[in-house]
Amino acid sequence: MKKFAYILLAAAIFSSCNWEFKKQESPETLSGKTEDARKQLDEMLETDKAFSAASEKNGMNKAFLEYAADDAVLLRPGYMPIVEADVIKYLNAQEDTSFKMTWEPHGADIAASADMGYTYGVYKVVTADTTLKGTYLNVWKRQPDGKWKFVIDSGNAGAEKTGM
Repeated sequence: MKKFAYILLAAAIFSSCNWEFKKQESPETLSGKTEDARKQLDEMLETDKAFSAASEKNGMNKAFLEYAADDAVLLRPGYMPIVEADVIKYLNAQEDTSFKMTWEPHGADIAASADMGYTYGVYKVVTADTTLKGTYLNVWKRQPDGKWKFVIDSGNAGAEKTGM
């Protein structure tokens, strides 16, 4: 129940912010941000890219375990939210040697407090004979040691259509 309340709190915080989905490179995304928030946004975005590189190099499971916060939540099709210790069990049960998973952020934003933000983009899974694409959203939280860790990770298969 505590995790559900945490998810609701995060949703309420994000919905109360006047955030727009824009590409990170766009100057409008950074308008009105403090210098610290701009710096933290860049660091968070670089962390997302490093997370993808770690997945490609070391396998998805190792990368997810390295970049997940202790209170991380995974949202996966067909599952209730996977939380905390269950994240480790879930990841360790997934076979990740027959494919490479990478992703590229298409946008990001950060709270004015510069301690929480999100990235979103497109992921790619490559097997011996298939390439699959989908979209993802990561919610990031700056940890007491200054590192960024994801607190929520979600993905949706299929990324062929654009717009409505």
